[in-house]
Amino acid sequence: MILDPAQRRLVVLEILIVLTVTVGLSAVRSALSLLDALLSPVPLNEQQVALNAPAAQAGLVDLALQLTRALQLVGWGALGAYLLLRAGFALRAVGLDRTRPRRDALGAMGLAALIGIPGLGLYLVARALGVSVTIAPTLLDDTWWRLPVLILSAAANGWAEEVVMVGYLITRLSQLGWSENRSVLTSALLRASYHLYQGLGGFIGNLVMGLVFGRLWQRTNRLWALIGAHTIIDVVAFAGYALLRGQVSWLP
Repeated sequence: MILDPAQRRLVVLEILIVLTVTVGLSAVRSALSLLDALLSPVPLNEQQVALNAPAAQAGLVDLALQLTRALQLVGWGALGAYLLLRAGFALRAVGLDRTRPRRDALGAMGLAALIGIPGLGLYLVARALGVSVTIAPTLLDDTWWRLPVLILSAAANGWAEEVVMVGYLITRLSQLGWSENRSVLTSALLRASYHLYQGLGGFIGNLVMGLVFGRLWQRTNRLWALIGAHTIIDVVAFAGYALLRGQVSWLP
């Protein structure tokens, strides 16, 4: 789809607005968080970051806030999908159709293993070298709703990040005439930047994930497989940590 100059300006403005209300400001906050951590007298690997932390003292209020956060992420992904529809792209054009559920599921499981297992190893090495903070996937209390909320959070993360960073952003950048390599690299760098609060390990791990996911999507056009893989990785991290904390020596 060839855009005239006026359309190009509108697409650029749209991308900037979407990134501002979704992951863009998260990247800025993440970089500032890392800077603050580096300026602290406490070594980086002795500082802890919680990915799913209590948001209120009252249990039901905390549950409502956790659900609100997940709903916000769902909204981010929905915004990206909606804007693609408004731009004339059918959801099947970015791989959000339901024609290949078995293939998408198998692809998601394989991709989750490919990214998740080395990613855990990278985190442990980075933490041992002192260039990564200690990541606690959850500090939520052991309540009846903890595991459902962690699974919902994982699914919301997968949906929001893959729809916005891959399906939406790479499609729009391609419309602007960006090459495949440039589009994927930009998407991956942005993904890595809003994980800077985790330290160098989180940055590198998410950069690699973004490069692999972006290139795979360009080749297969199956976005559900990426969403599924991201969800599986986060479910294993969140729920696994909740169940194994205190039982395994290398978990903080």
